Amino acid sequence: MNDPVVEPVSPHPPALRGTVMMTQHWRDLTFLHWAVDPALVADRMPPGVRPDTLDGVTYVGLIPFRMVGAGVARGPGVPWLGTFLETNVRLYSVDETGRRGIVFLSLDTDRAGVVLGARAAFGLPYRWARMRHHRAGDVHTYDARLRHPGARGSSHLVVRAGARRESTPLDDFLSARWGLHQRWWGRTLYVPNQHEPWPVHDAEVLALDDGLMASVGLPGLASRPPDHVGFSPGVFTEFGLPGDARRPRA
Repeated sequence: MNDPVVEPVSPHPPALRGTVMMTQHWRDLTFLHWAVDPALVADRMPPGVRPDTLDGVTYVGLIPFRMVGAGVARGPGVPWLGTFLETNVRLYSVDETGRRGIVFLSLDTDRAGVVLGARAAFGLPYRWARMRHHRAGDVHTYDARLRHPGARGSSHLVVRAGARRESTPLDDFLSARWGLHQRWWGRTLYVPNQHEPWPVHDAEVLALDDGLMASVGLPGLASRPPDHVGFSPGVFTEFGLPGDARRPRA
């Protein structure tokens, strides 16, 4: 049997068919990425999914941002609970049908209710943390310290956001992801999403002291400079209903 054709990397999403399950605003988001050998993270992929690569390497992402007005379907955002801080550690994936996506190793937030709900609904690895975001002009500071039972780790990041840039092929490879892969109840799910093309800005790392990647079994990455840095004021996102990752998009 021939391998499926992997969908092209594009900043424009495929049409989101069917019911919109959830909407979210992602704001003041920083992209930090480290290039790694795909073999390092292959065993972190759910069944039917493998690391996605660009020029022979894959990437580990550390992504802090503000979630604003998350809500069900196309209704208004959930008061208080729908607005929170988040930092995720993530990998880049492609499934047996050729769909590219994201695999989350952790999603840390300051809303305990979000942790409980996301874990119960989809098995997503949310963790409770004390978090802070501060902006002074173009300088953004993100702090996180885990409070989740049995988890240890913290992160301190300071970046200076610059001018908007023309998206590079690497920017698109890392940011133009139109679904996530997640193992839940014996199945590998694919949850589709869509949003406008990311407005990506240059960014300079002023300080970084991270233990969140080490907390999910990837120590040492933060001891070297990231291979990709970017900032975005954000996008509005819609999520579709999850489906089996082994079935092609309808």
